[in-house]
Amino acid sequence: MSLRSPAVWIVFLFVTVFAVPGHAADFVDSAERYVVLPDRIGRVMAADQSAAVLVFVLAPEKLVGWSRPLTREQRAYLPAKFAQLPVAGQLIGPTPTVAADAVARLRPDLIIETGVVSAEAAARADAIQRQTRVPYILLDGGIQQIPDTLATVGAMLGVAERGQDLAHSARGQIDDLRGKLLITESTERPLVYYGRGADGLETGLARSQVMAAIDQAGVINVAARLGTGELTRVTHEQIFQWNPAFIIAEQRSFYSALQRDRTWRGLAAVTSKRVYLAPAEPFGWIDDPTGVNRIIGLPWLSALFYPEVYQTDLRATVRDFYDKFYRIKLSDRQLEALVRPAGAPTGETGQMLGVPILGAEPVPLPGGGPPNTPGLRPPGRGGTPGLPGYPPPNPQ
Repeated sequence: MSLRSPAVWIVFLFVTVFAVPGHAADFVDSAERYVVLPDRIGRVMAADQSAAVLVFVLAPEKLVGWSRPLTREQRAYLPAKFAQLPVAGQLIGPTPTVAADAVARLRPDLIIETGVVSAEAAARADAIQRQTRVPYILLDGGIQQIPDTLATVGAMLGVAERGQDLAHSARGQIDDLRGKLLITESTERPLVYYGRGADGLETGLARSQVMAAIDQAGVINVAARLGTGELTRVTHEQIFQWNPAFIIAEQRSFYSALQRDRTWRGLAAVTSKRVYLAPAEPFGWIDDPTGVNRIIGLPWLSALFYPEVYQTDLRATVRDFYDKFYRIKLSDRQLEALVRPAGAPTGETGQMLGVPILGAEPVPLPGGGPPNTPGLRPPGRGGTPGLPGYPPPNPQ
């Protein structure tokens, strides 16, 4: 049986049937691992920050700590009680910050990991569970699985009603986006580059977790043609070759450079002022982490890329999301700090920059560079379908 099978439905059935207070529960996680849960779950350790956000939005009083430190800006967007939670460290990732033998000091009843489900991840979960003697569940972190995960973990943690409420909200955002894309011309999708890191030269490959929210918005990730996987480094010259219609910066340093540094002048996105800063407080709207926090990114990105179709009051949507999921009522100043650099619509409708997917020009040969040099791609034009990692026009 594949690790990508709909194990989340099995998870849901096990929890709803067996998760009765005072009784141990049998649980099958997304990796099809059989895990016996304790009869009472009072303290939960998150293996990574995306799992920490999941536990926080459901039952923050049960979270033993954040997986990595929060910035002062992040803490300002969280209820004070939970903004001051200690740093428990992360068990997974390229640089884990807490060893399995240190978990005992935190006294968790359960460890939760959300992310890419694979044989390697399942083996790691088994190893950590053996070493810590704490039940460890692995859940599919895909954006489409978020509603089911909220309902499942909510029932597991004794907050089933809240889990169902948040699941309903998340499913509504996903379904609303899918429905609107059905009436959007499928032969045209704008080219988008998402620049991570201080210099903006790190980005996500095809079908990567970090690009899931952007992929859901039905646009073309210019770096998808480089293949599948998670993250990759690109060059200044490659970005000029792709000449995206939109650029989204993860960090303010890259966002500022795009606006002020002469070396970026001439890019279609820069010339047309379609450069945006992804909101990051308290958690990223696109990734960082790749968790529940991405749900608010869906209405933002859809309004950004398709303003003629998505006539949404983004400010009201953001207020509602932060109140419901993060339990914080945004001040006007906080709200504007989030949405202004993100290009929140102000009522005007702009012209969508589209790119015909079928019959598009092939990718130019190396040699593209800044404006007025051979090989620069026309604004917003796409590559050739069939290239490695080239995504389908509609979201999966």
